[in-house]
Amino acid sequence: MSRERELTFTSAGFRLVGTLLLPDSGPPAAVALLLPGSGPLDRDGNLRRLSLAVSRDLAVALAEAGAASFRYDRRGVGASGGQFLPTGFHDNVDDAEAAARALATAPELDGRPVFLVGHSEGALTAVALAARATPVAGLVLLAGTGKRGDAALRWQARRLLPTLPAPVRALLRLTRTDLVAKVARNHDRIRASTGDVARIGGRRYNARWFREFLDYDPGPDLARIDAPILAVTGTKDLQADPDDLDLVAAAASGPVETHRLANVTHVLRRQPGQPSLSAYRRETRGPVDPEVTDLVRDWMLGRAGATR
Repeated sequence: MSRERELTFTSAGFRLVGTLLLPDSGPPAAVALLLPGSGPLDRDGNLRRLSLAVSRDLAVALAEAGAASFRYDRRGVGASGGQFLPTGFHDNVDDAEAAARALATAPELDGRPVFLVGHSEGALTAVALAARATPVAGLVLLAGTGKRGDAALRWQARRLLPTLPAPVRALLRLTRTDLVAKVARNHDRIRASTGDVARIGGRRYNARWFREFLDYDPGPDLARIDAPILAVTGTKDLQADPDDLDLVAAAASGPVETHRLANVTHVLRRQPGQPSLSAYRRETRGPVDPEVTDLVRDWMLGRAGATR
């Protein structure tokens, strides 16, 4: 059982809105600030055409275990003000910092330890925020990366290539298209842009976000963090390199616990057989894999007990 209320805060003049979820009875053992992946995600972690529900599932699991959580709509999404496309990577970190300040004054939390729990881009947001000396009890990095952004996206292109449908791979061979080189050229075009939003190939891109993300290296920020870290990536992840767990562990100044979860994908569900992005819609009909939610819950509550 749990209870919830709407919580609003302001960042860069924009009113952002989210859900504070509390356990049904008694003060929470801790609170998780849930930080979403990339894209115009609402507070539950859903896109308009794809319900990932990562933030919602984590929030429910934590509430059932006696912990609170806060998740919010990104700029320009749901009930939050602002616009999504002009928002940069570092703007997202600013918004997360403003959310953390809001939690510090929430009367229901009464100084309970705060953990940053980020998925995908949200894992990088957590690292960048903690490196600003924001007081946190720990970080949970789910399907995050340890490389600079451009290197992470080139890895992603290499990883995706053999999973593409056979006709697509045949067309790439026929046209002698090097997918990784094409991705790198697109990066160069985005870097050459100057506006917040750019049109490339007939499509509008959040160009400032891409420029900042491409150049963001989490290594130096990890070196500034001495709070404990839980880092989890699945072996079937097509978007974050599971070997980056080693980079995170080597770079961080504090203790790091890492887990490679067999057959778990980037959307934190299990996928048998060959991994495929096209299977996400089918996977997300079910909840986040219990092994993920159990790891987050047990690690967070264990650290919360140590800080009280």
